[in-house]
Amino acid sequence: MMAVAAFLVGACIGSFLNVVIHRLPRGESIVSPRSRCPGCGRAIRAWENIPIASFTVLGGKCAGCGGAISWRYPAVELLTATGFVVIFLLDGPGIPLLRDLLFFSLLVPIAFIDIDHRIIPDELSLGGLVAGLLLSFLPGADWKGSFAGALLGGGILYATAFLYEKVRGAEGMGGGDIKLLAMVGAFVGWRGTLTTIFFGALLGAAGGILAMRKGGEGLKTAIPFGPYLCVAALLSRYLGGWFLGMILI
Repeated sequence: MMAVAAFLVGACIGSFLNVVIHRLPRGESIVSPRSRCPGCGRAIRAWENIPIASFTVLGGKCAGCGGAISWRYPAVELLTATGFVVIFLLDGPGIPLLRDLLFFSLLVPIAFIDIDHRIIPDELSLGGLVAGLLLSFLPGADWKGSFAGALLGGGILYATAFLYEKVRGAEGMGGGDIKLLAMVGAFVGWRGTLTTIFFGALLGAAGGILAMRKGGEGLKTAIPFGPYLCVAALLSRYLGGWFLGMILI
């Protein structure tokens, strides 16, 4: 039953994250007004806004104008709901669960916004950084590791971006990525930051090769690194300890 509750709560959070993904990059309020159909502008009624279920019942169309509703909305809701269940099963009840759910709920909109707009809003990265540092003072958390992770994450990416710009004469990494890794470090600590960088580099390299082949622009292909860091952060949170133990043996 607890897993079912986690799924339902996650689906509702995912519905809110859809609002964040759509409105935050546009400078709009994430609180009001009510959500509207992007086609006809009609306000979406409560029963039409039930996560996952409403999209299925309505056949992926607006109840007013019949216009198509993006698959992104139920996908984000399902992704978030599934993530909440997995995190609950891995963490179990307790303070670490709440911290990890918040961490996951920050990574989801960051990834999608970076894909869509090539930006990472400070409200999410810096806000998450502050939240991660504050939560590190809760019982059972490691505030020293959290602060070290934030400094290490931001410092390494800043140094990398600085050197790349000096050598190549062009910006290779945005400030949003630097702040994102600082936020990640606040949640996963300095060891988790190192494994996040490693996993992120592997995922980013693989994604970059595919993007360059598809785009045909070679090294000039613009690639958002944020989504790879977000996935890497989750891998690091739950597999980082195992990975470090394996390579240190």
